[in-house]
Amino acid sequence: MEWILHDFKISTEKDLLSVKEIHEFLTRNHGAVSRATEEIKKSIENSLCFGMYCNGRQVGFARIISDFTTVYFLSDFFIMEEFRGKGLGKWMLECITGYSELKNLIGFLATRNAHGLYRKYGFRSLRDPRIMMLKVP
Repeated sequence: MEWILHDFKISTEKDLLSVKEIHEFLTRNHGAVSRATEEIKKSIENSLCFGMYCNGRQVGFARIISDFTTVYFLSDFFIMEEFRGKGLGKWMLECITGYSELKNLIGFLATRNAHGLYRKYGFRSLRDPRIMMLKVP
């Protein structure tokens, strides 16, 4: 699937993704320092991915982990620093939350920032976060 806005394109086509750019951004900004390039590749292979491009250059990314029946988890969402403040994150979230295979599912994400942005697209804090559990290897 593909969406166009001025000079920007969002696509779910995995062949367009730059694993190198994604890996560099995530290790620099998302605390994914311990994730090897091969782990990034495998996570992309096993997920629905949204890449954002400007004149062929990758400028954004989001990864969806889902059973496509009940729930999805939004992960690794980013817009490159020099492209922020242009509404591109909002546009990408509109594409993701409106995507036909996701729009009627429960969505989860974990974030330290941009809570206000995510709330605009239907995400909310858990009423009782104690009901969630986490297993870390």
